[in-house]
Amino acid sequence: MTGRHARRAITPVAVLVLWEAASRAGAIAEEKLPAPSTVLATGWRLARSGDLGSHLADSLTRAALGLLIGGLLGLLAGSVAGLLRLGDDLVDPPVQMARMLPHLALVPLVIVWVGIDESLKVTLVALGAFFPVYLNTYAGIRDVDERLVEAARSCGLSALDRVRHVVLPGSLPSLFLGLRLAIAAAWLSLVVGEQVAAQSGIGFMMMEAREFSQIDVVVLGLFVYGLLGLASDLILRVAERRALAWRVGLKAS
Repeated sequence: MTGRHARRAITPVAVLVLWEAASRAGAIAEEKLPAPSTVLATGWRLARSGDLGSHLADSLTRAALGLLIGGLLGLLAGSVAGLLRLGDDLVDPPVQMARMLPHLALVPLVIVWVGIDESLKVTLVALGAFFPVYLNTYAGIRDVDERLVEAARSCGLSALDRVRHVVLPGSLPSLFLGLRLAIAAAWLSLVVGEQVAAQSGIGFMMMEAREFSQIDVVVLGLFVYGLLGLASDLILRVAERRALAWRVGLKAS
């Protein structure tokens, strides 16, 4: 672990230590917020029984499928609206209107459309992922310098080559930002979706634990969601650094 990574771990570790100390001192009621050591022991118990792994696998499957569907649709719609004037006129207005609606408020309507089985969870994740990818794809394409496109046209590049060699590299930073926002929205959508008539998943595990006042399991579920979000963001950051190795941005001093 480098010095910078160690510094980044200081604050989370300090919070956990203070939390543990406050719980042991009785400043935090165990029935309200269990100590980190209690949550860790609960996680180990559920992992050994296989329950945690089973719920986690179901949540990851739903998240991956929803992200794939919503991300691809957002990328396609954003590309059409960003590259084509007709696409901009036909696609962007309805999308801009729809994005003003909080997609989680559409749960009752989505239940009517697709039912309460796996389709509901995947649809909510897809909706959460669609709008960030669409908006950032559209903005990234429109932010490409027109002079670069004209220079490529003057050099004899075809429309497809201009998209490949000019538009795509220029829009990648915005696209990666959209993916990061989409992942965050996907996990949020999954939390809600798995607490609506689900039979498995981390959200279902939390909801079931709440019914039996197992607060340690509820907190464990929150930790799992947080770690999943952190891990997915770190993976995307690594991919972004490799894909955008040519870009030199401002570094914090």
